[in-house]
Amino acid sequence: MAEITRKELLMALMGAQRLRLAGVDLSTLSLARLDFEGGNLRGANLQASNLREAILRSTNMTGASLVRADCSFADMNGATLIMVDFSVANLTGARLTGSNLTNVNLNGANLSQADMKGANVTGVRFDAGTTWPDGKKGSQSNPANYI
Repeated sequence: MAEITRKELLMALMGAQRLRLAGVDLSTLSLARLDFEGGNLRGANLQASNLREAILRSTNMTGASLVRADCSFADMNGATLIMVDFSVANLTGARLTGSNLTNVNLNGANLSQADMKGANVTGVRFDAGTTWPDGKKGSQSNPANYI
């Protein structure tokens, strides 16, 4: 259960230049279309949250859990996503350009039409359930083909 409500989060977003939500439980919250640009979400719990069309450019999300999160069409350009768990996450149409995806877990994630140009994909884990930007599944492709 989330530690704060969407209303409390909106109040924090209005008053902060750089949002600091490291380690905060934001699971199952609707965060759709919110602007977290440059914020610190390191280690945050975003499991099953709705981040559809959220602005996450240049955020630090190292070690965050986004299991089953809806990140469709989210803008994560230049984000630090080291060791993020995107298991079974919806990343359809997400902008991951220039992001650091080192040691990210993409098991079962859907990256259909996602843009990964310039991303660091060292150590990315995936399985047969992973859908790549071009619709290929699992080992039919690999993350290096999309940078």
